[in-house]
Amino acid sequence: MALEHGGRIRAAAARYGIPENRWLDLSTGINPAGWTAPAIPAEVWQGLPQDDDGLVDAACSFYGTTQLLPVAGSQAAIQSLPGLRAPGSVTMATTAYAEHEYAWRKHGHDVSLVSGDEILQSESRVVVIINPNNPTGRLYSAAQLLALHERLAARGGLLVVDEAFMDATPEHSLAQFCPREGLIVLRSLGKFFGLAGARVGFVLAQDTVLQSLAEMLGPWPVAAPSRYVATLALCDTDWQVSTCQYLHAAAHRLSDMLVRHGLPPAGGNSLFQWVCSEDAASIHGQLAQQGILTRLFDAPASLRFGLPRSEEHWARLDAALGVFKR
Repeated sequence: MALEHGGRIRAAAARYGIPENRWLDLSTGINPAGWTAPAIPAEVWQGLPQDDDGLVDAACSFYGTTQLLPVAGSQAAIQSLPGLRAPGSVTMATTAYAEHEYAWRKHGHDVSLVSGDEILQSESRVVVIINPNNPTGRLYSAAQLLALHERLAARGGLLVVDEAFMDATPEHSLAQFCPREGLIVLRSLGKFFGLAGARVGFVLAQDTVLQSLAEMLGPWPVAAPSRYVATLALCDTDWQVSTCQYLHAAAHRLSDMLVRHGLPPAGGNSLFQWVCSEDAASIHGQLAQQGILTRLFDAPASLRFGLPRSEEHWARLDAALGVFKR
């Protein structure tokens, strides 16, 4: 069974009869001003991926860790990690990226869904936390998660932290505490760097976990062109600093716009805002009729708004929000 995700412009175009090139896609939470990749040399396309091409060193430096495993987006790790443990109890938040729940259940684990507060007191063998959470934007401090990890590790448990949206708030990351027994951190280049199509992610964990995962995934999990682009992006510190500033300002701008139109966000982060509303489905549909795609959630009824790409898109969203009916 395939779970629903954002970015399904082709399906939206077919449903609403609006050509793909006329859509404003706010459904994904991907940086609309992502890092611009250069032309890729022919020899990179022609050669097999090389483990010593500089990607691991660049990623370790960026994340502040000493070892990690490149994977085909953090999604590859999400699907594979549950297979490294015998079936047992797993706890995660009720409103969160659904692929985690799906993967652990698929591998026979007993998954319990709890509130964002209750998860910090979980007695399960495995706790999975998305930080910042997607789609609520809930952000746990490093101190909170380290305290949870200490309790889990003391009884042989495991804390998995998905930090796909962490890059703009690195002070809250657990990456610098890896490797540590009973702790796995997932990172991705898809959101902050805007390189979702490259399918590059990283697993930060103890060597035994990384070796087992590498054996499960097999050789060359990340294509050579993706490794080439990822290495350059991770080394571009000037772009990273300016992008953090841009994203924080854009997030405030989006939040203010939504408040002005009577849709105050219940949460969010530097890449999206999350709005809870009984009218979420109606708002989603009315915006879609104007060629604006948001991410609709059923439980609770809510919408996730990503960042517009240009001033024209900001104005288009502002105008669309001003005419919808509730």
